[in-house]
Amino acid sequence: MAGIIDFVGNTPQVEIKRLNPNPNVKIYAKLEGTNPGGSVKDRAALNMIQSALERGDIKKGIPLIEATSGNTGIALAMMARLYDLEIELVMPSNSTKERTLTMEAYGAKVTLLEGIEACRDYADEKAASGKSFMLNQFANPDNYLAHYKTTAPEIWKDTDGKITHFVSSMGTTGTIMGCSKYFKEQNSDITIVGCQPTEDSSIPGIRRWPEAYLPKIFDPSRVDRIMDISEQDAVATTRELARTEAIFAGMSSGGAASAAIRLAHELESGVIVFIVCDRGDRYLSSELFG
Repeated sequence: MAGIIDFVGNTPQVEIKRLNPNPNVKIYAKLEGTNPGGSVKDRAALNMIQSALERGDIKKGIPLIEATSGNTGIALAMMARLYDLEIELVMPSNSTKERTLTMEAYGAKVTLLEGIEACRDYADEKAASGKSFMLNQFANPDNYLAHYKTTAPEIWKDTDGKITHFVSSMGTTGTIMGCSKYFKEQNSDITIVGCQPTEDSSIPGIRRWPEAYLPKIFDPSRVDRIMDISEQDAVATTRELARTEAIFAGMSSGGAASAAIRLAHELESGVIVFIVCDRGDRYLSSELFG
């Protein structure tokens, strides 16, 4: 009989029709919220834990620790429970209550600090002391390799190899790094588009990292174009996705959708695929759908 792990991946890919401004362009949304933990991060969490266990990196009695803005934490809490591992998750204090409660429901310890940079520093210090083991999603190749092995091949198959543009929000950059590596091996002409917030915007799940905190797995040569997304556009498009396309997602997904729609305006023809990172029910206590 299949277990939870067997249902990570193979997520639906649906066509965006009502919000697509160009009849000569196809826009598809990859619905990662259908993963059992509710987000794209299930893939990375599974691959990071399984790979670390296979290498013997995780020692008995040493708890895991990870800094996260939310979705990775939920995925790691779920996977840690399946592998009987203790875990502490360090999150920004402005994270939605739904995320904190979900992690705690899986049995994780949650520590809230001011800002993701402070969370990363705290996790780094605790891991350096030897009291905890950090998977370090920001520097761990197993993060992006999860998408190289699963997400990108699924998209390639579902578009019959006709994808011309791939759009992804950039947080840890694992999704865009892994997918870019795979797509460029299949067809170097595929355009990889990353989304980051404008200077004055705050979009959960998308970051404009200071140089000192730029994820070590990020390779700028793998991204052909970066599109700046305003908080206002991300919010508006997230709401439009729900009310027009019946896709209930978080703000980072709205940011990626906004970029995909903007891109469709520019193209004569093409096949665009963007990542819908998670589900909207993680944001109901915020003002996203208010």
